[in-house]
Amino acid sequence: MRNRYTYKRTLSAISDGMQYGWTAPTVPILLSAESPIEVTQHQAEWLETILMIGACCGLPVTMYLVDKIGRKKSLITSGTTTLLAWLIIAVAPSVEYIFVARFFAGMAGDMAFVAAPMYIAEMADQKIRGFLSGLVYVMMLTGILLLYCVAPFVPVWVPCAIGIFINCIGLTIFPFQPDSPYFLLYKNKHDKAKAALRRLRQAEDIETEFKEICAAVERQKNEGKHSRFRDLFAIKSNRKALIIMVVLNAAQHMSSISVMLMNLHSILEEAGAFYVAASTGAIIFSAVMFCSAMSASLAIDNFGRKVLLCTSGIMAGICLMVIAIYFSLKHSGVDVITYSWVPLLMVMLYAAFFKFGIGLVPIVLTAELFPAKTKAIGMTLSDAFYVGFAVITLELYIQLKNRYGIQVPFYIFSISCFATAIFTILYIPETKGKSLEEIQFILKGQSAEEKASEESKEPKEVYRNEGFVP
Repeated sequence: MRNRYTYKRTLSAISDGMQYGWTAPTVPILLSAESPIEVTQHQAEWLETILMIGACCGLPVTMYLVDKIGRKKSLITSGTTTLLAWLIIAVAPSVEYIFVARFFAGMAGDMAFVAAPMYIAEMADQKIRGFLSGLVYVMMLTGILLLYCVAPFVPVWVPCAIGIFINCIGLTIFPFQPDSPYFLLYKNKHDKAKAALRRLRQAEDIETEFKEICAAVERQKNEGKHSRFRDLFAIKSNRKALIIMVVLNAAQHMSSISVMLMNLHSILEEAGAFYVAASTGAIIFSAVMFCSAMSASLAIDNFGRKVLLCTSGIMAGICLMVIAIYFSLKHSGVDVITYSWVPLLMVMLYAAFFKFGIGLVPIVLTAELFPAKTKAIGMTLSDAFYVGFAVITLELYIQLKNRYGIQVPFYIFSISCFATAIFTILYIPETKGKSLEEIQFILKGQSAEEKASEESKEPKEVYRNEGFVP
């Protein structure tokens, strides 16, 4: 009952996923004789790039709005922008209109990608926070899968109508949901924060949790007197959180996911005799990712973040290593025609193992590791690295493939997966079942005794100053 707010928010993530995957099935239609508008090959290439440009340009806007107007209103702004983008694409008389729509869709998607995990992490019960945060990514994959299943077989405006319908449902329901208690307390709206927490928990007795949140927010607000940007580097816990998120965002792309999504068919064609129709291969690949992400969402609060990351890194690394060895043998003159099914199998297994950990856990951790004071700038900066590494990885793949052969980048991607597993074991703390405040003490390297000592000194005075204790 208490988690229905999360499901209502994640519904709009389906539309964001559809925007992300829109070019793959739609560009061939726009380049065909049946296209409703005239589009050149060069313009078609920009249709994908413009979404990422919009996401980059949206970073400072996102950073400002999630702290200024809050997580909830930022999500409403994002949903409204995406709805208008779908409407423009549906009725666009020329490709220039689609460029504009895709640019703003990228900005809106970036805002949702930052604000949604923040909102969920700050309102969800810690026992199921991982599952609920993972739902954002599951819903995005649902949107991609839905688009792949529908777009190749219907007019261009039909997926747009579906996106509009989904956003309308979200924008009709979500405005009535409570805002984050953390954000409300950070803005000194104590009564509204308590009312929001009571509504989220569906219980009257929320005093203990409310006092814990008050103490956490107050400590984070007073922790440093300098700017929030400097806080990311000056405070040990923030610095460690930033390092973790930069590495994990790099790992997502250095594990080859962007390369796979954008070059799947050429990779399979270069493998040899085995052939899968483009639409069929895309549907299977996205369906496997969806099933894996759903499984990971259900498992993350039982097995923990580190187990999923390590399992994913090792198994995805093995799959990529097998693909690299296959191409090495093929290019060295070995007859591998009998085993041309191996790359297809490894690609599908890679999709499953990647989404089981490396492709899902970072979105959960990014909302857990940063404190309220630096959450907006920390998550936005992490998102910037995510977009940046996507570009770097794609360029790395193209250059290495053209100069040394396709097997070389896959060896690098495989090693990156193994390195991610090692980094997880040595550096990333387990956040399963921990409150957001407990996670901050873990990042600081403080023991349970030190934490108890600090809590015994601060909370009572904080509550008295804020009127929580008579």
